[in-house]
Amino acid sequence: MSTEALSQAQIDNALQDLPGWEVRDNWLRCKYRTPGWTHTMLLANTIGYLAEAANHHPDMELGYAQVIVKLQTHSARAITRKDADLAVKIHEVAQWQPDDESALDGFPKKWIH
Repeated sequence: MSTEALSQAQIDNALQDLPGWEVRDNWLRCKYRTPGWTHTMLLANTIGYLAEAANHHPDMELGYAQVIVKLQTHSARAITRKDADLAVKIHEVAQWQPDDESALDGFPKKWIH
């Protein structure tokens, strides 16, 4: 997989599929707010699992009720397709909730946002 830096147009295009994500200081970044410590740790571990499966590792900052994810391909010192692809997967999993037709109830309080 190429580690070429994405152009600004490619980054802008990727951000269209990533609500809540932004570019700051040359990092693809998102802050997820959680219901509290337990959910913060669950989300951080889930992101860790996805990153290890992808063999591409974000920087993360954890707080009581938040996880900040920062992606940049360290070897390229830029945002690459690896970062955009992993951001899509992280966002998909972090925001997942059962739909209305599901037999699953879903978390009764405000979920990851």
